Amino acid sequence: MPIYSQYDDHILLNLLKQDDQLAYTEIFERYSRLLVNHAYKILSNKDEANDVVQEVFLSIWNKRFELAVTGSLSSYLYKAVKNKILNHIAHEKVVSRYADSISNFIENEYVFADSKLREKELEAIIAKEIAALPQKMREVFLLRKVEELSYDEIALKLNITDKTAKQQVYNSLKILREKLKSIMSVFVW
Repeated sequence: MPIYSQYDDHILLNLLKQDDQLAYTEIFERYSRLLVNHAYKILSNKDEANDVVQEVFLSIWNKRFELAVTGSLSSYLYKAVKNKILNHIAHEKVVSRYADSISNFIENEYVFADSKLREKELEAIIAKEIAALPQKMREVFLLRKVEELSYDEIALKLNITDKTAKQQVYNSLKILREKLKSIMSVFVW
């Protein structure tokens, strides 16, 4: 029986693509604790950090046959965790903003009988649409709208021009507006 702990990452990846569960287990054991600690430093919540890392590993297992890792496995995993965290943060901010908007609506004595259901539906739709953006566009969008970085800061962080950052945000807003336009009319009524 092979000793997986002695295998290099690229060998483990090749075995994983061949549906080798022991290779997956070794990758998980090798990186999960490091990734949880990394996620915890950003999220300051152990449960959320664990959830993010579990989602990344679940995704890796589900996509094991078509997994395309360019560069090192560790950098791939850290980037995947970072993207999950950005999505998580965006989701939390969207929920918070929407909850504030609902709260203001209710405080103004409007009746919104099924607001909780609608809130959850809209929250899920917005999060899904943000997650569906192309990766680079989503990353720029989240840095601008969630982390509230300037275009210059985004350009510096991602090694792109500020014009590219502006264009990515513009394109993402255009896509999101278009996809959410018809949905929003349902939620308003």
